[in-house]
Amino acid sequence: MSVEKLTAAPIGVPEDEDQIENIGPPPRARRLWMYRLASIVFVVGGWEILGQNINPLFLAPPSAILVAAYQMTASGQLPAALGQSLLTLLIGFVTASLVGMALGLLIGRYKPVAASTDWIVSALYATPLVALIPLVIIWFGLGFAAKLFIVFKITVFTVLINTAAGVRNVPEPLIQLGKAFGATERQIFAKIILPSALPFMATGLRLGIGRALIGMVVAEFYTAITGLGALIVIYGNQYEVAKMFVPILVLMLLGIALSAGVRKIEEMVAPWKRADASN
Repeated sequence: MSVEKLTAAPIGVPEDEDQIENIGPPPRARRLWMYRLASIVFVVGGWEILGQNINPLFLAPPSAILVAAYQMTASGQLPAALGQSLLTLLIGFVTASLVGMALGLLIGRYKPVAASTDWIVSALYATPLVALIPLVIIWFGLGFAAKLFIVFKITVFTVLINTAAGVRNVPEPLIQLGKAFGATERQIFAKIILPSALPFMATGLRLGIGRALIGMVVAEFYTAITGLGALIVIYGNQYEVAKMFVPILVLMLLGIALSAGVRKIEEMVAPWKRADASN
């Protein structure tokens, strides 16, 4: 290689066009994205064909749903309902996540706490949410507090149980090693237990997102008829299927986006799990 070529090509910069073309996502990742896009095209295309050849009272095609979404957005109805639902969802989910993680760490770490509370957690987690709604209405009425309580109740135990499971799965030799080196209980929590339990906690958060969405819609069905749940009820009663599908699809996209956001947070706080998964 000549001196001119060495000086013309900075370190780390490809020397020819073939190398430049190889920069980008790995072939396997590109193939996975192609499969994903192909499946989306197949499902949406099949849905459109089926929707065009079936009674619109039973199924609306994606083209009609897009028109309905544009109309509801232009009128301000969809953004207003989405804002009301997001407020309930985010406050309820964040509160339930913080409480669930805090209690899960205590229950998973300290056996006396677990023995005192495990029956309460099991009983409340197994109780169907719908069975509690009349009682929730008596306690909190039909307003925002009732919706917030329902979202909190359906989310907190998922986060709590996964967090406690993560603490219990911390290898005991690691804890004993920390104690042997004179680590305090606070240091053991911060340096050993919390990092080891983070993947379980992130799984609890991902599952909790889905349950929070369910709780939000159920709350909007049975308490104050507001938000995206209200749109589903209103247009379902009016047999406007295309408009009824709009909030349903928004809820689906919302669940996907929030789950992806939690996954990104997991990759930032526990990057070693991503490295383990790629190996």
